[in-house]
Amino acid sequence: MYTTDYILIAEDDEDDFLLLSDALIRCFPDTLLEWVKDGEALMQHLNEHPAPRLIFLDLNMPKKDGREALREIKSREELKHIPVVVLTTSNSEADVLGAYQAGTNTFIRKPDQFARLVESMETCRRYWFDVAITPQ
Repeated sequence: MYTTDYILIAEDDEDDFLLLSDALIRCFPDTLLEWVKDGEALMQHLNEHPAPRLIFLDLNMPKKDGREALREIKSREELKHIPVVVLTTSNSEADVLGAYQAGTNTFIRKPDQFARLVESMETCRRYWFDVAITPQ
């Protein structure tokens, strides 16, 4: 079991964070949510806290964008086991390919309707918490 069971959200837009956190609270009611606003804060958090159970990562963030943070996470032995779900507005196939080449576990385009966001998060919960077995 994880020493701290939480989901880490890396998202610079507060409105997007609030929508996502509302959806996550519905789907992961017993899981703590933690929020960082940029890639530098994400890496600092990962260096200073126990590993989260799951990371939701926006690609377009200030200071260090999600692409750079993803490459760093997946290149570090102590972090690369953490499942990372890219959750972004990008429609770029280059971003999809680049994210998978960098090691993302899942790429999701942010839905344009809240109900679809909740459905996506429920699918993530079922997969990452009920089906997949990840290192502890």
